[in-house]
Amino acid sequence: MAKKALKTKSDIVEAVAEISNLPKKDAKAAVEAFVQVAYIGAKQKEGLLLPGLGKFSVGSRKARTGLNPKTGEKIKIPAGKVLKFKIAKAAKDAVLGAKK
Repeated sequence: MAKKALKTKSDIVEAVAEISNLPKKDAKAAVEAFVQVAYIGAKQKEGLLLPGLGKFSVGSRKARTGLNPKTGEKIKIPAGKVLKFKIAKAAKDAVLGAKK
């Protein structure tokens, strides 16, 4: 595979097609299906575990006080939900090299 940067969806589709020997049309369908599975899995209570990559999950944030950066005025930030991704150790080791 070429050392081309994977910046766009079409770059990713091209890489998947090359690695898996699929036509680009099939690779695009696979990438789009995977994204939909990730959305569905992240919404589930236990999240979505991608072995060797990491885990998507939904977390909650408490209400807190923040500052308006323009005026410096204190504002209340309401509680809410946030999407989290925790990287797997195998992914860290593959990209950064294993620690000794």
